[in-house]
Parts: sequence; structure tokens; C-alpha cells
Amino acid sequence: MAVGVFDLFSVGIGPSSSHTVGPMRAAAVFAGELKDAGVLGSVAGLRVDLYGSLAATGRGHGTMTATLLGLEGYHPELILPDEVEERLAAIAETGVLNLAGAGVAGAGVQLRYAVEDMVLHPLTVLPRHTNGMKFAVVDAEGATLREATFFSVGGGFIVREGEEDAARAELEETKAELPLPFRTAAELLGRCSSKGLGISDIMFINERASRSEEEIREGLLHIWHVMEACVETSLKREGVLPGGLRVRRRAPDWLERLLKEDKDRNDPKYWQEWVNLIALAVNEENASGGRVVTAPTNGAAGIIPAVLYYALHYAPGMDKATQKDKDDVVVKFLLAAGAVGVLYKEQASISGAEVGCQGEVGSASSMAAAGLAEVMGGTPGQVENAAEIAMEHNLGLTCDPIGGLVQIPCIERNAIAAAKAINAAKMALWGDGTHRVSLDEVIVTMRETGKDMSSKYKETAMGGLAVNVVEC
Repeated sequence: MAVGVFDLFSVGIGPSSSHTVGPMRAAAVFAGELKDAGVLGSVAGLRVDLYGSLAATGRGHGTMTATLLGLEGYHPELILPDEVEERLAAIAETGVLNLAGAGVAGAGVQLRYAVEDMVLHPLTVLPRHTNGMKFAVVDAEGATLREATFFSVGGGFIVREGEEDAARAELEETKAELPLPFRTAAELLGRCSSKGLGISDIMFINERASRSEEEIREGLLHIWHVMEACVETSLKREGVLPGGLRVRRRAPDWLERLLKEDKDRNDPKYWQEWVNLIALAVNEENASGGRVVTAPTNGAAGIIPAVLYYALHYAPGMDKATQKDKDDVVVKFLLAAGAVGVLYKEQASISGAEVGCQGEVGSASSMAAAGLAEVMGGTPGQVENAAEIAMEHNLGLTCDPIGGLVQIPCIERNAIAAAKAINAAKMALWGDGTHRVSLDEVIVTMRETGKDMSSKYKETAMGGLAVNVVEC
């Protein structure tokens, strides 16, 4: 299917869209196929192989545990944090996996299988993508019943080996069915110019090809409500984040201080503190394995909520806005951000394991800048300029998480990138939309920079901060 706004903004669990959400989704697909093919009852053995970045940082990113949940039949957009904790505790205690059972007693096949049974190949990268995983099941005689290889290509998206050409063909076919298809920013701006519409309008018209106006609006507002709920949950948690680095949760303390200093929550001099708080809260919840929205990835999940919070509280006229006005801002913001996200997905990558953190935090900052410029009245040229500025100053950003955990530098990086997005939007709005470097040129540069970047700096925990900072 053509990439849409609900592909880029989807509900899942932390800490990583490519290392947690994608593997869970792939495992759930495999488990479902076993059931549909009628071979589930004959399964006597299971093998899971993880390759490249999935193997190198899988423990810190929750890859193994997410894969177990997927094999039980759970999907990332549906499973709740309480279910995650309950099932993982049961598997750890009993060593038994309920293959394709999805929480229904007697529905699956009970297998002796746990995290320790997975086979890791951190130095082996499969040809399609560094995030590769293979599944195979055998019967009592050891004969292979079914096997499949998947790649988690960023943002929770998965691709099956051998179906790449068919997937590309389907993508092109569904894109051709869109009323106003676009692959590049130049094409997007051309659509805006010929139709006299804004960027969010173009995205909305394309989304209407598969959903009603009401469904689009309700779906986007639901995405925002999940983002808000993520913040609220995080602000109630205290202590340290899991994983062994003993990173202290800061969001609750920051909230307490902010409420003392900005009692009415509307003093403009505190805008950046509130933006920082939202970004930190989301990413602390993500690092805890909580429920978040990929935006467009989990590692960058705090940027768009933080900038959207800014739009709803500090953009001109919002102090007198009705609830409907605010809902309109949410919808318009996410549509414009989604349109820019499509450009990154089409022309480059949003996978840190493929192009470094510029593909995650950089693309999210660019999307957020576009969304903010759109709701602050920017022309299509100004919105494109905002997106370009934000990415231009994230080029070359590496992904080198300490201990393979989505904590350092990831959490603070979201707050910094949110501020960059706001500044990029403001700079663009002070111009007339004309500028020397185009968004397309920056996206292609990001892609080429990612290709040239050493694998040490692409979510392997083998370079940068990951090796130069003592973990304990």
C-alpha cells in the first residue's frame, strides 16, 4: 500500500520501532501464517535467528522479548503494557512459549522456548537490510514445516525476503490510485500550486482515497490522545529506567518545578521548558517499554508530540481557541508532518540501523517543523523550507546508544531536536519560501550520508558514545 499518515503514526510499544515493533509484527505475521496454513498442530520445534543490528543491540532494544510476544500472536498496536509484563513474566518463569496462542487458553502450541534459545549473528548482515530475522518451525521428525525471513526497515515497517519486487509493484499501483500522488517535495509543491491547496490539504485528499473524512479526523485525534496519555503515564513514574544504566527519570521532577514556577502554564518564557518536558516524558516512557506512537519511529517518538504541544499552547491565537479549533490544529499538523514523512520513506530511510539517527530524529524534526509551519499559517514553500532547515542541521547524526539502550543520547536528543524544529519553522516563516537548498536535495544528501557512514555509528553499539562511555 502507498505510505500514508497512519503508517507513519502508529501505536506500539517501546523502546524501538525497528527493533521492537517491527520484530513483533514480523513474528506475529509468521505465527498467523502457521495457523492459517493448518500446520500449527504439527509444530514440535522453533528456531529464530537475528542478524546485524537486531542481534548487536537486540537485548537493549527489547528485540528478543518483542519477538516472543509476536510469536504468541500479539500485535504491537493492540497489546497493552500490562499484557506485555504479564506474558513476559510467565515465559521467563515457565520457559514455555504459547505459539500463536495470543492469550487464548488452548489456542496455540506450547513449546519450550525462551530468549536464550534465539541465535544471534551480530556481525552478519543479510543483503536486504541490517535488521534481518529468520523464523523456522519443524515437526517431530525434524522436517521443516515453514520458514520465512523478514527485514525490519524502520518505523515498524517490515518486508519479507523474496517479496520486495511485489511490494514495490503494489506500492506503485496504489500510489497511482491516489488522487494527488507525490514522491518528491517538488512534486508535492507542484500539486499545491496547481490546486491552490496547502500541504496538509494534499495529504488529506490522498487519505480520503481509503478512509472517510470522519475516520481520518478521528484516527488522527486518537493518535494525539495516545501521545497525551503517554506523557501522563510517564509523569507518574519515578525512579530509574530499566536496563542497567541507572538513568534517572527526570520528567516528574521537572513537572513539579515547572508547576511552581509557571503556575498558570501559559507564561511564554517557559515554552522551551514545557517542550523539553514533553519530549523527555515520551522518551522515558518509550525507554520503559511503554505505549507510544511511532512518529515516525520510537527512538524519535517525543519530537512531534513536543512540537505539537508548542503549537497548541504558544502559537498565535491559541489562548482563545475552542476545543474544535485545537482539534483542527492537531489534524492539520499531523497531516502536514505526515506528508513530509512520506518523502523520507519514499526517497531515503527512517531506520537508524540503515542511515544513522539522522533518519530517525532528523526526519522527525523535519516533519515536526513542517507541521508547525503549516498550522502557523505558512505557505507550502515556507512549510517545505521549514522541513529542509530542520533536516539540514541534523545531517550526519549518528546512532550510538550506550549499552544498546534507547536512553543515552536518545532521550535528550528528542528534546534538542524538538527545539530545532520550532526554530526551523520560525526561520522559515520569516522568509518568503524561497531558499537555495531544496528539501529533496537534503533528503538525498541524508540518504547518501547514511550509505557512507561507518556501520559502527548505525545502531550497533560498536562506536561513539557506546564504546567511549563506561556503562557502570
